[in-house]
Amino acid sequence: MTKPLKASGFLGLATMMVVGLYQFTLLAGGNAVPGWMIGGHAHLGVISILAIVMGFAVPVIGVTGRLRTAVTGMFIAGQWGIPGVVWIGEGAELPFLMPTAFLWGICLIVSMLIMLYATLTQDSSGIGGEATGVTPADD
Repeated sequence: MTKPLKASGFLGLATMMVVGLYQFTLLAGGNAVPGWMIGGHAHLGVISILAIVMGFAVPVIGVTGRLRTAVTGMFIAGQWGIPGVVWIGEGAELPFLMPTAFLWGICLIVSMLIMLYATLTQDSSGIGGEATGVTPADD
């Protein structure tokens, strides 16, 4: 279940990079980059990095079952919803979509609170996994 988080994170970073290149072409052509495009670009980049981190954190912390599904679904919804509502709401001039940013933000917050709960309630001996006895390479 963490594969969707990691995949969404990498797709988000690739999307953010494409948008960044488009912003560069606008600037190179002597045009200004709209503020809504910059804001969506920045949010997608940061939240996508966090999606990748979450993809590794969820199994390490031991989030399972419905909580794991909730964390994954809500985080991905928030990851794309926040920049999406900025790009579509402002960029496509559909301002009635802007209040949905609260919904996407709440999805991110709830997923973080579930991770907090899992962190505080799990047995601390399982955090980080067990030593494997394998000596790391020197390269």
